[in-house]
Amino acid sequence: MQSTLKTLRALAVKSALLGATLVSAHVATTAREVLAQTPTQALSSDTDKTLYALGAEIGNSLKIFNLSDEELKLVVLGLSEKLNGKANPELTAFSPKIGILAEERRKAQGEIEAKKGEAFLTEEAAKPGAVKTESGLVFTSTAEGAGASPKATDKVKVHYRGTLISGEEFDSSYKRGEPAEFPLNRVIPCWTEGVQKIKVGGKARLVCPSKIAYGERGTPGIPPNSTLIFEVELIEIVAEPAPAPAPAPAAEPVKVEPVKAEPAPAPADDHAGHNH
Repeated sequence: MQSTLKTLRALAVKSALLGATLVSAHVATTAREVLAQTPTQALSSDTDKTLYALGAEIGNSLKIFNLSDEELKLVVLGLSEKLNGKANPELTAFSPKIGILAEERRKAQGEIEAKKGEAFLTEEAAKPGAVKTESGLVFTSTAEGAGASPKATDKVKVHYRGTLISGEEFDSSYKRGEPAEFPLNRVIPCWTEGVQKIKVGGKARLVCPSKIAYGERGTPGIPPNSTLIFEVELIEIVAEPAPAPAPAPAAEPVKVEPVKAEPAPAPADDHAGHNH
């Protein structure tokens, strides 16, 4: 038993597995408490860091369940027992209900996010310089540009940072170290509308209601019905490459008529005109 507990603690330190609570008959030590003694900065090997990333990815996939601390304990218990070959078959028989629970939690979380989003949009629209459009987008120019504004059919190059209203960042071209390029008519409607209001060289803050963002379904890292905030810098309207010149028409082949041989003249008749 003690060796099993020791293994679970070590696993939590190495991978911060699910960022969750370790459970056993005698121990309930949170992964955060363990990591306070061994912070993530101490994870030096590539394997340790990869295992931590594995835990973070698993945790991200579980966000939709909006688990309480007690529920998270049960998830970790099932995971640890499965890894140790001790999963209870009477409990694993409930696997088909995971999707049902996920949908119930998704709807409940969506209702909460929708209410929080409405209140946030009202606050944002009341701020100086903010303009609320018919779609619900709240647009605020933060730095005026001097160039042209793109059309919906244009391809643009931008830097951006996206956050939830909680301030949690879910995407950033700045962190990736390079701007993004995409056609404006192939992104979420909030971007299609909002970026057209920015001039090249300018910056703006787009507050996007969920209906013109990712809607009721959400997307990994973004809960359903989430109002999103984007800080966008329009770097360039990307010119379409000039079409390649049409190939010159092939010269028509010269038709060479075969030379017809002239018929050979008839041999001279030495007796022509002579009577015998």
